[in-house]
Amino acid sequence: MSETEPEKKGWFARFRSRGTPASETSKPIDPEVEKEAESQVLPPPSPPANGSVSDGLGLQQGAEIDKEEEVEKKGWLSRLRSRGTLAGETPEPVDSEVERESETRVSPPLSPPASGSASEAPDTRAGAEVEREGEVEKKGGWLSRMRAGLAKSTKRVTESITALFTKKKLDQQTLDDLEDVLIQADLGVTVAARLVGKLGKERFGKEVTDEEVRAAFADDIAEILQPVATSLVIDRARKPHVVLVIGVNGSGKTTTIAKLANLYKSEGRKVMMAAGDTFRAAAVEQLKVWGDRAGVPVIAKGTGADAAGLAFEALERARAEHCDVLLIDTAGRLHNKSNLMAELAKIVRVIRKLDAEAPHSCLLVLDATTGQNAHAQVETFKEMTPVDALVLTKLDGSAKGGVLVALAEKFKLPVVAIGVGEGIDDLRPFEARTFARSLMGLT
Repeated sequence: MSETEPEKKGWFARFRSRGTPASETSKPIDPEVEKEAESQVLPPPSPPANGSVSDGLGLQQGAEIDKEEEVEKKGWLSRLRSRGTLAGETPEPVDSEVERESETRVSPPLSPPASGSASEAPDTRAGAEVEREGEVEKKGGWLSRMRAGLAKSTKRVTESITALFTKKKLDQQTLDDLEDVLIQADLGVTVAARLVGKLGKERFGKEVTDEEVRAAFADDIAEILQPVATSLVIDRARKPHVVLVIGVNGSGKTTTIAKLANLYKSEGRKVMMAAGDTFRAAAVEQLKVWGDRAGVPVIAKGTGADAAGLAFEALERARAEHCDVLLIDTAGRLHNKSNLMAELAKIVRVIRKLDAEAPHSCLLVLDATTGQNAHAQVETFKEMTPVDALVLTKLDGSAKGGVLVALAEKFKLPVVAIGVGEGIDDLRPFEARTFARSLMGLT
């Protein structure tokens, strides 16, 4: 009769009797309570295969199943704490409410260690690899955007070069055709003649592929660009370093100023902007929106206000607030309008009443879609203002990216940044080799 009694007992009673020491007597359980508890808890496990409840093997298997169920029911915090518990220690009990609250705040459950050992600490190498991949993605993000921005210019050059080469020897006719291709890509007559002449000296009469030609051109272009690929140096001794931004209508001056402000602020500098394009009503509001986005203050007045007077007041305030950089926007001017260019010269004269060396940098913003017309803009602006660096924008909307090479070869002016999009992060310092290889369709 003693062997058949366990079979009659419910699962809840058997579960309680397992945890009772042999020296203690189990307390009687009311049948109604037992049935109600069983209906609310997990369903009873399947009976052992041999049908005997008292069989030692069956009890051992049931105990293992129960332990697995208990581990399954434990929250992630409990499992994590039990992993760090030494073999000779008993884990501290965790309040279920605290555990649930902690799990909602902490990250998702970790995968168990490969060895299956409860005392093995969670492996953090996977997290480190994810972080490294994230950094690579961030670094590669700008490179990808630049390549995408140069896609039109790249396609124009590479398709023409590829069409000329099918594993044949380099002859004079092919060299002449190559020179035409480079000129049509806005690299200019001088640069085209230089690149083709060097290729002819090294590979004339030899078999050459289009990829070898593009690689040779990329190296030569990088050699031309390297001397002008310099970042805009902000003099920390000046409070502030005044940057005057100029250019024709639609070249992208206002967005360039905002992107530069965002870049300098990310470097830990205190930046201020002046909305000096008072002739265009939308320009002031546009710069204010960019300023809010970048978290940079903007000094502005109403439409039609004196731009020179605004620049003077902005410099006074920037000095009082000990700003590191003051970026001054100006109205877009056609390079062939002498009266508008004279107004730009007035701004320079006025701010020099406060600082005889201001502006400390004068950036000319050029729209890549203008192609060879950019040469005339540089020449005219240099006559009226102390242009000492270039910024090339809208490379993503043009097949004339090669003009940058021609400008570098002719004027030798530093190219401090290039833009390939409208995003606030789409303006970066210019890198010669990266640009050259991207232009030639090389990774």
